[in-house]
Amino acid sequence: MYSAELQFRVIGDTSYAAAESAIRLYLEALIFQGQILGREFPTAFQQEQFVSRVVLPAKDALQTEYHSQAGYKALQALQQAGLSYPKVQIMGVDLMSNHTDPCEQPDSYILYCRFAQMNSVLYCAEHFAPVPLYRLGVQTGFEDLIRWQLQYQALDEIQMQQHSVLLKPAERSLQSFRSTLNTQGRRFAKTLSAHTGKPVYYALYSGVSTDCSLETSRCCPGCGGTWLQQQPWHDLFDFRCNRCQLVSNIAWQCQG
Repeated sequence: MYSAELQFRVIGDTSYAAAESAIRLYLEALIFQGQILGREFPTAFQQEQFVSRVVLPAKDALQTEYHSQAGYKALQALQQAGLSYPKVQIMGVDLMSNHTDPCEQPDSYILYCRFAQMNSVLYCAEHFAPVPLYRLGVQTGFEDLIRWQLQYQALDEIQMQQHSVLLKPAERSLQSFRSTLNTQGRRFAKTLSAHTGKPVYYALYSGVSTDCSLETSRCCPGCGGTWLQQQPWHDLFDFRCNRCQLVSNIAWQCQG
């Protein structure tokens, strides 16, 4: 990942309100195409231009060929607001982010999400590294998927806080195979699989267990088959079902 600045030069009549609206519209289009990562983008007015600080999944992330339909419209809105197209200034590698997957064409993927990771939820199954969504060439964007990611991360953060009043509902949403959250996640995995023509495994999180002695004998919740691996996949997924394209872990409560 890379830290970068987007510089919007003032080229016509504008106002703070008009500039703020146009820049926000453009940044949202980039978010929902997977071209920038995170939730907060500090923006300041500096020497006749507005400057926004962002995190990019790769140096080429903001090339217009990767823009969604909403991204192209947002570019035009910038000019209508008296601003130039953004100039990108790469500041350097972001030390707090995961490195983007090096594969040009992964053979398979994993849909995986945790609260502390703001990168793409789609991972290369070979390297277990995030794959930028914009590389999939979907012109309508990924707004539904990214909004699902935000919901997942919010629930994951809640269940990590042991004294949270919403601990149990969050745990059920994350761990239950048929919860609304996981049903939506599996649906996204199937949609991405159909688009890419490649298997997309869905990572089913397991944090707590009612009986740790039974953890390794768990069956696949999709087909009921045996799915325990001899060795954890990527040192993380103890279970894997190729038929259902599901992976999971021995409950963290039962490890170590």
